[in-house]
This record gives sequence, structure tokens and C-alpha cells, in this order.
Amino acid sequence: MTPVSGGAEQLRRPPGPVAPGERGATRIADRVVAKIAAQAAREAVGPLPPDAAIPHATVAVRHDTAHVHVYLDLGYPCDIGRTCHEVRRQVVERVGALVGMKVPEVAVRVEGLHTAPGHGAARGRTV
Repeated sequence: MTPVSGGAEQLRRPPGPVAPGERGATRIADRVVAKIAAQAAREAVGPLPPDAAIPHATVAVRHDTAHVHVYLDLGYPCDIGRTCHEVRRQVVERVGALVGMKVPEVAVRVEGLHTAPGHGAARGRTV
């Protein structure tokens, strides 16, 4: 028996490089990016009072850029500015790391403040 030339040899060779136009594309749905942004906001906010809604997000994706809107409730009292800054930072970091998108804008909307357990509503003036 004579070996067949090229048959098995060709199957073992890895294919050559594929041209960029022939590689295809990966598209990540807006709702997937929104879920990642909402989870990042939950991580940044930390524990919430029992009656607070969990953070949620909406996203508009164009090419490799995501514009994010996050809606959340916060415990009262808290530093709202610092918390919103932390939410923005966490969303940009997580979306960038997990889906490789740029996030030039994260709009944070605080929809409610909820008294944290153990922080009864203060009445009158406290010193």
C-alpha cells in the first residue's frame, strides 16, 4: 500500500489566518449590557433597606459604546454624591471589563430614599 499524499497531512495542519472581513462579528444585546450595569450598581450601593427597590438600568449601545442610565433607591441617611460617583465608576469598570465596551456616560437617577433599619426618622432638631 502506498500512502495517499496530502490527505491526512492536510487535515492536521491548522488553517491559515482568516481575513478580517471574513471573521464575522459578535453583537451583545442591549439587555445583556443593562443587566451587567444593574449588577455593578448593586455591588457599588451595597446593602439596601428592605423596602428599597433593587437598582436597574437601561442602555443604548452603538458600535462599541454604551450609554447607561441607572435607576436606584438609597438608604437614608447616606452621602448621595459619593454613592452616585461610586455607581458610575463601578458601571464603567464592569461593563468595560466584561463586554469590552466604552462607557462615556452613566446617568444615575435616585428614585427614592428609604430609612435604614435602626435609623428612625428624626423629629425636630437633634444636636
